[in-house]
Amino acid sequence: MNSPDETRSIASTARGYPDLHEHLEALRQRGLLLEIERAVDKDAELHPLVRWQFVGGMDEAERKAFLFTNITDGRGRRYDIPVVVGAIAANRAIYSVGMGVPLSGIQDKWDHAIAHPIPPRMVEGAACQEVVLEGKDLEGEGKGLDRLPIPISTPGFDSAPTLTATNVITRDPETGVQNMGTYRAALKASDRLVVRMATRVGGAGGYLHYVKYQKLGKKLMPCAIVLGCPPYVAFMGPQKLPIGVDEFTVAGGLAGAPINVVKAKTVDLLVPAEAEVVIEGLIDTEYCEPEAPFGESHGHVALEEYNMPMRVTAITMRRNPVIPSYISQVAPSESSVIKRVAYEPLFVSHLRDALGIKGVKKVSLHEPLTGLLRVTVIGCEKGMPRTEVWRALRGAAFFKGDMGKITIAVTDDIDPDSGDALLWSMAYRTNPVEDVQALPHRGQGHGPKREHGQEEDSTLLVDATMKGDMPPLALPKKEYMERARKIWEELGLPKLRPQSPWFGYSLGDWLPQWDDAARRAVEGRYLENGEISEKQRRKGGKPETKFRPG
Repeated sequence: MNSPDETRSIASTARGYPDLHEHLEALRQRGLLLEIERAVDKDAELHPLVRWQFVGGMDEAERKAFLFTNITDGRGRRYDIPVVVGAIAANRAIYSVGMGVPLSGIQDKWDHAIAHPIPPRMVEGAACQEVVLEGKDLEGEGKGLDRLPIPISTPGFDSAPTLTATNVITRDPETGVQNMGTYRAALKASDRLVVRMATRVGGAGGYLHYVKYQKLGKKLMPCAIVLGCPPYVAFMGPQKLPIGVDEFTVAGGLAGAPINVVKAKTVDLLVPAEAEVVIEGLIDTEYCEPEAPFGESHGHVALEEYNMPMRVTAITMRRNPVIPSYISQVAPSESSVIKRVAYEPLFVSHLRDALGIKGVKKVSLHEPLTGLLRVTVIGCEKGMPRTEVWRALRGAAFFKGDMGKITIAVTDDIDPDSGDALLWSMAYRTNPVEDVQALPHRGQGHGPKREHGQEEDSTLLVDATMKGDMPPLALPKKEYMERARKIWEELGLPKLRPQSPWFGYSLGDWLPQWDDAARRAVEGRYLENGEISEKQRRKGGKPETKFRPG
């Protein structure tokens, strides 16, 4: 983070980007926001209700953000603060609204923001500090954290309401640069919670700050947990930027304008001026406290472990705050969509631009159940040299320490989101002896703990690209499938959800005269084809010998 003298200070809250309230209004106008007015129990009902749109057989485009305005808890208490789930990325359309560009423009916008960061600016009279709770206002039932309607994410497994949609801000005690990451924090008391920052290789910048505080002999680390940032700032938490990069500057690059920040009330940190709620406090670097179980983004329940206790020193908020909560756990989920839309362009840029592998057309991080981290699919143009395919496989597998355990290269006619299509490609385009490699010495990354206690994993690389021309896929051509679909819909038959591949197409091994013969057959002129083939009879030929005209 820039030091105070490097950060411009202004007296107004003028800004060039939407806050969360304006973002919700944009979703409302586009029909992407459901407003739930009936009473909903935040501890037992809220997350399960939203979860159904991820496991109920709905298409991604049908998912919406849920705004809950009548919230109770397991004890029947009522809350006067709404909760929104899915408002950042229940689907890619919602993410696109937050980014202010169509999906096709997201990669370019991220690239531009990282290359052209804009420093934040200090403001006075920040909205996030309209209400300030300190001292006795933090202590006791219904006060402090206990006043906030924080949901339980995985009822039946989680041991506490947990903050999930966070931007957790800490500062490097040596360089003064701030870090902002999305980490979970379990409520323990009205003025105490426990934060979990990743300790794995390539993990959280906040944890690296924690280690530095310990080495310097400092027993308390200032921390601000921000809930409900403007979307451009919220996107920064899950994004993987290089250590030492100030996320506020990249958020400014996304917005095309400086992000307004204000100094926190009780800790020496800068926080987003338009945030909904800011929880300020001090993390104990000497003692750890048990935290979890909690349903994690890798799709398993994280079991109880020691993590970082934080004593709350202040809670500041707007007069009319809305608290966001991410639905995570088993993918697909909101957290996996956030990561996927942001990460996939980074992989493409790395392979195509940094490594110069021009035949890479697309990178897809498999989402359902595997949660993006374990399976990576690279779409390659047909005819890409085998050496380039293997360079892409290795480049993608080791681009990030916790991603790409299974990395598969396919020709770009394969839909990477179709498990059936991937298996089809591996079944017909792979010779395992030549096209599969297993590499040792990989870190385990984010996932359930292994029972055998080993710290290393391995990587599987699969070249499932086409190695040469193949006959067409044996389905009717697209024009005939579309023609039949119109009849299907006229008949009022059940809604179709096309699964790729749903029409046939050439894979290279096909002659123009066969197109002519197929057209004659569709026109009822198959007898003409018989006349042509009769003229091409050959004496002494062996059955099943390939036909190729001379």
